[in-house]
Amino acid sequence: MSEISEAPESPGITIGISGPARRSTAHRLINLGLRLHGAHTHYIRPGSSTDVSLLDGLVLSGGTHVHPNRYGQQPQVTARYDLKRDETDFRLLEQAEEIDIPVLGICRGAQFINVFHGGSLCQNVTPLRMKTRHRPLLLPLQTVQLVQDSRIGRLMHSTLIGANRIHSQAIKHLGRNLRVTALDNDLFVQAIENTGQQWLMGVQWHPEYLLYHTGHRRIFSHFVHAARARKLERLQSQDMAFGQQGD
Repeated sequence: MSEISEAPESPGITIGISGPARRSTAHRLINLGLRLHGAHTHYIRPGSSTDVSLLDGLVLSGGTHVHPNRYGQQPQVTARYDLKRDETDFRLLEQAEEIDIPVLGICRGAQFINVFHGGSLCQNVTPLRMKTRHRPLLLPLQTVQLVQDSRIGRLMHSTLIGANRIHSQAIKHLGRNLRVTALDNDLFVQAIENTGQQWLMGVQWHPEYLLYHTGHRRIFSHFVHAARARKLERLQSQDMAFGQQGD
């Protein structure tokens, strides 16, 4: 499967990027990854009242830990939390699901998708690692095994890839209507997708730091392609509704 290029007649699309109050290098790179494939972007800060119906896709980016109250636990580690961002991301996901627009979760974003669907998180994976050392990796030096018959498996063209690792939490109990599509060597979940119609994917690593790599860049191109296809469907539905009103 080749990378998706934007056709001249394709409609312009706007992707919302949910993140912290202050943007970091990671968020600028996500912006770049989307714009490389023809998308406009809108940054969403905690507490924002962004109307999701005006978006064509949603990215939940990395950042602070999801507060354990969201999955029925108390904090077991010392970590930074952002309750306002948790509330904002929950509302964004609710609306994105209602109108069936594509969603991409990155690191914290993947974890939040799982919590949104009723799953839980392991608050500290460090003492649980047996086959890998727990240390941050910006380069794709972490081995990840992909499920071949999955979105991430198809777009990566391989079932074994290298990824980076900048996290100390991981998905524990899987949420409703989700499937695991990638694992690391310690069997921690590295990617998820939904089992329904909506295009929804969460990756535990940070593909925005790997835009120089064709496979990781393809995550953004296929997400943008899905958002554009969904916008065309919505426009066609609106045209049909207007046509029926005019009869």
